[in-house]
Amino acid sequence: MATTAHLTRLNTAQRKAVTHGEPLPEKGWHNGPLLIVAGAGTGKTDTLAHRVAHLVINGVDPARILMLTFTRRAATEMRRRAHEITKKALDDALGGVSHSIAQRLSWAGTFHSVGNRLLRHYAPHLQLDPHFSVIDRGDSSDLMDSLREELGLAAKETRFPRKDTCLQIYSNRINTRASLKDTLAQHFPWCAQWEEELTSLFRAYVEQKQHSHLLDYDDLLLYWHAMMVEPRLAGHVGAHFDHVLVDEYQDTNRLQAEILHALKPDGSGLVVVGDDAQAIYSFRAAAVENILGFPERFQPAAEVVTLAQNYRSTQPVLDVANAVMAEAPRQHRKYLLSVRGDGARPRAVTVDELATQAEYVAAEVLKRRETGVPLKRMAVLFRTGSHSDLLEVELGRRKIPFVKYGGLQFLEAAHIKDLLAVLRWADNPANALAAFRTLQLLPGMGPVNARAALDHFEAGGHAFASLATFKPPQTPQIDWDRLVKLLGDIAQPERAWAGQLSQAREWYKPHLERLYEQVQTRQADLEQLELLSGQFPTRERFLTELTLDPPNATSDRSARASLDEDYLVLSTIHSAKGMEWDTVFVLNVVDGSFPNEFAAGKPEALEEERRLLYVALTRAQNDLLLVVPLKFHLTQQSRQGDAHVYGGRSRFITEKVQKTLDALTFHSSAAAAGDALQEASAPVTVDVGARLRDMW
Repeated sequence: MATTAHLTRLNTAQRKAVTHGEPLPEKGWHNGPLLIVAGAGTGKTDTLAHRVAHLVINGVDPARILMLTFTRRAATEMRRRAHEITKKALDDALGGVSHSIAQRLSWAGTFHSVGNRLLRHYAPHLQLDPHFSVIDRGDSSDLMDSLREELGLAAKETRFPRKDTCLQIYSNRINTRASLKDTLAQHFPWCAQWEEELTSLFRAYVEQKQHSHLLDYDDLLLYWHAMMVEPRLAGHVGAHFDHVLVDEYQDTNRLQAEILHALKPDGSGLVVVGDDAQAIYSFRAAAVENILGFPERFQPAAEVVTLAQNYRSTQPVLDVANAVMAEAPRQHRKYLLSVRGDGARPRAVTVDELATQAEYVAAEVLKRRETGVPLKRMAVLFRTGSHSDLLEVELGRRKIPFVKYGGLQFLEAAHIKDLLAVLRWADNPANALAAFRTLQLLPGMGPVNARAALDHFEAGGHAFASLATFKPPQTPQIDWDRLVKLLGDIAQPERAWAGQLSQAREWYKPHLERLYEQVQTRQADLEQLELLSGQFPTRERFLTELTLDPPNATSDRSARASLDEDYLVLSTIHSAKGMEWDTVFVLNVVDGSFPNEFAAGKPEALEEERRLLYVALTRAQNDLLLVVPLKFHLTQQSRQGDAHVYGGRSRFITEKVQKTLDALTFHSSAAAAGDALQEASAPVTVDVGARLRDMW
């Protein structure tokens, strides 16, 4: 009889998931389909590793276990844990037996890596050269770009999608199994007019890959899926594996789900683990319906085991998360219970505006640091990268080091650098670096033409008016004239600083849309930059102070002992998934952020926004603070302007949720400081020149 030592440290639900099924008469294990709904912090990875160990201990050949994960690191960790559990359970002190078992657990990897192995093995059956090359996203994008040029699509009179957008459309169409028409309508409506041209481009892309024996990331799934559509091949592949275990099942797309069900049509030996409440990657074509509808895909329905015993957070933190998810209309219901017991009640903190939010978070971070909580054990989470812009500035001023995940730091982002380059060139016409970057924002203006324009500009005495007489070889005249007019306007010495950044932003907008993806997010960054510019009296001050003391000035890690090795974590929620911290701040808990404004009117999108907030809440171990700004200043107004709109509390913070939170209000100290400054601002005259003369 097999040992049960590996089961002793598991709770009841985990043990039920690990032992699901029954031993076979000789050796081995049989089970029907199982869905493990693993709530946040409930030990899903440990449960899956124990499941693998349990199968091996009961005689299942490790080489016939397929483990599918979403990262290579996760697959390696799964094998490591299974090895350790097996070693301990078998009392294998020298590790010989368990090491041999671990070596035979060779079918552990991502969907793409496993697909690659299978395709090379079955290549002759797919009319595929087994020596095909796999190209990465960069190579795919470059190939798409060359075909755009070849087909004349890059020379269209109206804007045709750039290479990265084309690749995104192609990939979304493949992974969602939707038609190109539906893909464009739902996810890329601004490209819908190009359906016919995109069809030709994608066909040429596929033909070129086939001609060159190339497979991209999507092909690895697409060819695997095509192989599983043929019943005899599907049966042959499925017979390789007695057990298939899948991690993070809520992140699978339709293509991956169909591959799995073709591998095990009756669900025999199939175990998937995931949490529908953490399904937040629809923008990568992940389909939450895969996990929601999993039990009903089999007859009889798959068994469901729910893990709800949370090892990460205190109960008050979980109470907020439970209350938020309780109102979701469709879900695998669970109520998270903490093994750690009671703790501090989470807070909903109302602040005046975004600048006050930054002030509050920075002050609270410093306060907690003084009580012994390292900066690394604190995180500030937000919906999109632009939401931390003002906070980054505040942290820089207070010399609080930080690292940011899920987006470049504010002044490192390419679109921020672009707009600042325009202002820097206007401020200093001899600034060739800024000029070179600005010129290359124009269509058809490569390095050679930009250099020719700069030579002409220098020959004209660095006068912006001289640019009007330059004729760019490949840049449309209208684009050139718009740049010349902008520089001529904002470079005038008598021109007021107020409104200059707004004017530059309006000029930059069509180039932003042409050059980059995720335009709405980048536009939000530029709006924050404009809001920040209003705090400075002149263009020179704005540019100089950002250069001398940028928001990320102290955020770079340094090996020098004189610098603080500790740092605060700033992260988008998508990048924070799977992480945990002692203290978590969530910014902008208002409608427009939770849910995002682009989710309005789409029930499925609204529910994903709810899940996104849930993921943020469940990152906190001990302390959770939700920050709710009252008003948001409008951009495109003078520095002294106070036009604003009021934000509404997130619709996910209902009355029931509010009962789990303590309500606080924080007011900025800026007003009081301003009054004190005014009282102390009596006229003062200092003869600095005389003092300097007296030094000598």
